[in-house]
Amino acid sequence: MSTTETPDSVVRAYIAQHRAAFLDNLADWLRIPSVSADPDREGEVRRSADWLTAKLKETGFPVAEVWETADGGLPAVFAEWPSGDAGAPTVLVYGHHDVQPAAREDGWDTDPFEPTVVDGRMYARGAADDKGQVFFHTLGVRAHLAATGRTAPAVNLKLLIEGEEESGSPNFSDLIRRHADRLAADVVVISDTGMWAADTPTVCTGMRGLADAEISFYGPDTDIHSGSFGGAVPNPADEAARLVAALHDADRRVAIPGFYDGVIELTERERELFAELPFDEDTWLGVAKSRATQGEAGFSTLERIWARPTAEVNGIWGGYTGPGGKTIVPAEAHLKLSFRMVAGQDADKVRQAVADWVATQVTPGIRHEIEFRGSTRPCLTPLDHPALQSLARSMGRAFEQKIGFTREGGSGPAAELQDVLGAPVLFLGISIPSDGWHSINEKVELALLDKGVEAAAYLWADLAAHWNTSNAAN
Repeated sequence: MSTTETPDSVVRAYIAQHRAAFLDNLADWLRIPSVSADPDREGEVRRSADWLTAKLKETGFPVAEVWETADGGLPAVFAEWPSGDAGAPTVLVYGHHDVQPAAREDGWDTDPFEPTVVDGRMYARGAADDKGQVFFHTLGVRAHLAATGRTAPAVNLKLLIEGEEESGSPNFSDLIRRHADRLAADVVVISDTGMWAADTPTVCTGMRGLADAEISFYGPDTDIHSGSFGGAVPNPADEAARLVAALHDADRRVAIPGFYDGVIELTERERELFAELPFDEDTWLGVAKSRATQGEAGFSTLERIWARPTAEVNGIWGGYTGPGGKTIVPAEAHLKLSFRMVAGQDADKVRQAVADWVATQVTPGIRHEIEFRGSTRPCLTPLDHPALQSLARSMGRAFEQKIGFTREGGSGPAAELQDVLGAPVLFLGISIPSDGWHSINEKVELALLDKGVEAAAYLWADLAAHWNTSNAAN
C-alpha cells in the first residue's frame, strides 16, 4: 500500500477492478434454477451447491464441502478459512442458495433464470434473495485481504449456505445440531435481509419469533335445527367467536395471562432510533392495502411490528357457508391463530399460556382440541454489543453516512443459530423493499451490491480488532 492509499481506497479499487468478473460469476450462478420447492429441480439445487463449493475453493477457502441433510433433503454448503491468528474470533456467515419458483408466464419482463442488467439493476430469481447477498462475501473477503496485506482473513471465517430455506428449512435444525462442533462461532452474520431504503442504509438488530395454533370446538354430534335447539345448547361457532373477541383487551393488548412474561422492553434509545427513520404511515398503509392502523396502545406502528408480541386470527370457520341460509347449530367450528414473539419470550411458555387460557374460556358442553405446529424463536442483539457496533461502523464506511437501526417483524432461522451456537446474530444485508423478493422481476441494485462487498471487506478486520479489545477489557 502506498503512502497515498488508505484501506478504504484499496478496497474500492479492488472491487472496481474485479467487478465485471464478479458479476459474470454471479450471473452464472443465477442461471441455475435451484428451486427447492419443485421436486423436479432437486438436481438443480444440487448443481447449485456444487457450483458454489467450487467457487468458494477458487476464492481461497481451504475447506469447502457439500453437506447432505437428513431424510433425503437438499444439500447445504459449508466452507471454512482459518485466520491463523491466536485469539481471532470465529464468524459464521449464513445464507441460502435455493430460490423461489419463477416462470416467464408469471408476468416477468425477462426470463427469470437468464440474468438481465438494465439501468444498473440485475434482474433474476435469486438476485437479491439470496444468491447476490451470499456471493458478495466472496469478493468481500478478497478485498479485505488486498487492503490488509493478509493471506488469510482476520477472523476465522465460516460459511453455511442452506439449500432448503425457501421450503421452510425442514432439515435445518437437525443439520446445525449434527454439525454444531464444526459450526461453532463467536458471531453469526446473516446475509439474507435488507435495509430501509437505498438512501437510508440500516442494520437490523433482531427478528420476532413465531408460534401458531389450530383450535377446534365440538358441540352437538351433528348439525342440529336452530329452531328446535338454538339458544338451548352450546354453539361451537359462537364459542369460536367469543374466544376471538376475548383475545385482546380494550388497549389491543393480548389478554392471555402470562403472555408478556419475560418480554424485553424497548429502550428509549431504540425508540428514538426508530422514530428517526423516514416512515410515512400513509405510504405504509398503501402497501398494506389497508385504510387505518391499529394495535397495542402506547406504541408506534414500527414499534408494534418490530418489537411487540402479537396474536392474530389467521382463519375462522364452521357451520354452513354455502349459498342461501341453513338454520343450524353447527357441530363444530375452528380457529387458526398465530403469535409473534419478541426477545425474552419463551415459546413453550407461550404455548402453555395459550392452552391454559383457552381451557378457562370454553363453555361446559363444548369439547375443544388445540394443536401447536412448531415454533421459531425470537432473537435480538443489543445496540451496544461490540459485534453489532463493528457491523454498523463497517456499513458506515461503505455508505459514507450514518447507519440507522431496524428490527424485522417476521421470523427466520437466525434464532435457531443463536440458540444452538450461543452466539450473537448480526444482519448484513443490502437489499431494499423494491427488490421484489418472491415476486416477479426480482432484482438487485448493482451499486448496493458493491456496498455489500465493501462492508464485508471492512467487517472482518473491525471485528477482529474490537473483539480482542472487548475481551481484554473483560
